[in-house]
Amino acid sequence: MSNVSTTLLKVYKECSRALFCSLGTKAVGAHGTGAKLPPIDEQVISMKLVTPGKGTIEISKEKDPELFYLARCGLGALGIVAEVTLQCVERQELVEHTFVSKLKEIKKNHKKLINDNKHVKYLYIPYTDTVVVVTCNPVSKWRGPPKFKPKYSLEEALQPMRDLHQESQEKYRSNPTATSSKDENEPKISDLSFTELRDKLLSMDPLNKEHVRKINQVEAEFWKRSEGYRVGWSDEILGFDCGGQQWVSETCFPAGTLAKPNMKDLKYIEDVMELIEKEEIPAPAPIEQRWTASSKSLMSPASSSSSDDIFSWVGIIMYLPTSDARQRKQITEEFFHYRHLTQARFWDQYSAYEHWAKIEAYTTRLNGV
Repeated sequence: MSNVSTTLLKVYKECSRALFCSLGTKAVGAHGTGAKLPPIDEQVISMKLVTPGKGTIEISKEKDPELFYLARCGLGALGIVAEVTLQCVERQELVEHTFVSKLKEIKKNHKKLINDNKHVKYLYIPYTDTVVVVTCNPVSKWRGPPKFKPKYSLEEALQPMRDLHQESQEKYRSNPTATSSKDENEPKISDLSFTELRDKLLSMDPLNKEHVRKINQVEAEFWKRSEGYRVGWSDEILGFDCGGQQWVSETCFPAGTLAKPNMKDLKYIEDVMELIEKEEIPAPAPIEQRWTASSKSLMSPASSSSSDDIFSWVGIIMYLPTSDARQRKQITEEFFHYRHLTQARFWDQYSAYEHWAKIEAYTTRLNGV
């Protein structure tokens, strides 16, 4: 046992923080978005595992394929991953197109959207009929990036959120039951980004459904005023500002094939939105929906023996915009109630599994809030 401990200690000392990050991303089946692109574990072509019984072993689809497809998305359960060989592509210049639609229109164009775009995601805003569609594709070598002049400046896009902040500040200044942080060193409202403004608004009364509904409505307006294009390298464009501290639960479920999407991915969203309204859940935006191709890794939530299958990934969210311990505890309780309702009502019905990296033990995490 001492030899094993010594070996493991050496592995930990020699691995850099970046390597741990990449190994962890692979081990939990992390993913991007694009119905033709599989989760990250599919990019692993060989691995070295440090095991208690067999020492250091190298595995691939040629060398011990059964263990390879188990360990690729194995949560570290089968040994310490000491080395990974990945297949990669050069970074690309991408053009991102953001536009606003409605679910009714999305249904008509869904098959085309997931087939024609390398990367695509939908952002749903509870208590509104707004769906934000974000597509990303390589810049055309012949046409170049699209020429587009935005209708609104960033200042104009943010104005509805700033107006709501002023209105809410006046309301909650005289309401002692709602908590809002008061820090003399806080930046000016005019200096805050979109996600910072959302956090600021939510901090005033994060569990008040009507307050959250108003925030969602001005968020929808922000996106309507932010339609357009931007161009950049893939590592810049594919990133996303998710906001401040948050609880997230993400599920993955089969959605048919690229040739024949079963449309259950959109039905799932309809069910979740209906649940939110019926149960009056103070659900902030967005509910994020993405897609991937399948993975041959047996423990991947997108596991399938068929390369034609596609999977939808849907994330629900609640933010922790306040440092008040009591309020953070209340938000945590509400989030896990929200998550439990989606699990009890929909997961079995849609054959959904939670993303390994998003599983949280409620009792443990509550103590850490």
